[in-house]
Amino acid sequence: MEHEKFIAATIALAGETMRRGDGGPFAALVVRDHEIIGRGWNRVTSANDPTAHAEVEAIRAACAQVGDFSLAGCTLYVNCEPCPMCLAAAYWAGIEQIYYAADRHDAAAIGFADLHIYEELTRPPAKRSIPTRQLLRDKALPLFKEWQEMPDKILY
Repeated sequence: MEHEKFIAATIALAGETMRRGDGGPFAALVVRDHEIIGRGWNRVTSANDPTAHAEVEAIRAACAQVGDFSLAGCTLYVNCEPCPMCLAAAYWAGIEQIYYAADRHDAAAIGFADLHIYEELTRPPAKRSIPTRQLLRDKALPLFKEWQEMPDKILY
């Protein structure tokens, strides 16, 4: 089955890149029309970038490949369930399907924070381990109104 082939490829890529010291044991592929258009692997520690997750890297590569911020019609394959940041990136990119192997509980069992972050997002902002508070909303809204009224804006 095609989905299993792409998942197996993410597992192989994750092992290869992890063993060479690029980062954690994660890899992702973006596929459109049965063709890989973006590959990514975890580069958090090698790039000193906490956002350099496999899915984000694959999405960036795919967008560069197609020359567009929209990945409509694409499927994301990952060797582990996307963390909340990566899941949000998939939504922003317009990914249509996600297939994964291991899940957030498996990632938590080896020391990754995916499960913790999923749990944090269910808490009210002020109750999270990083408290979040709203300030100056009335000062920010005019900019949003200006954006809304721009005739040449590109929605995403």
